[in-house]
Amino acid sequence: MKQDIIISLKGSQDDDNKQDEIELITQGTYYSEGESHIITYDETEVTGFEGTTTTLKIEDNRVTLLRSGQNNSQLIFEKGQRHLCSYETPFGAFTIGIMSKNLDIDLSEDSGVISAQYQIELNNNVSGMNNFHLHFRSVV
Repeated sequence: MKQDIIISLKGSQDDDNKQDEIELITQGTYYSEGESHIITYDETEVTGFEGTTTTLKIEDNRVTLLRSGQNNSQLIFEKGQRHLCSYETPFGAFTIGIMSKNLDIDLSEDSGVISAQYQIELNNNVSGMNNFHLHFRSVV
């Protein structure tokens, strides 16, 4: 059964003594599909992905982030694993490496927390350390 949820998302990128941060609070939906848990929400101008829907497919030790709409991408987060992923921007599409250093998933029937610490590789060059922390709860 789909539930309406409130999502609080914080992301940061540390690169050469420079830190960029973003915070978003939005509405979305949460439901189970087989053994997976699914969160969907629409991106906004704040994230730079306006016109894009983000879907998180959450499994035991893996989170797949799918974006569709004006910007399409698929990023896979799995602790200790490196995944080659497709990433599309208004300037073109390319393949990036995602190496997850840490991934924590804590879900219940009506709330949850997902945190990841990961590095992005572009042309085999590491581009700083990235973090995201997503908390959601059911709308009562």
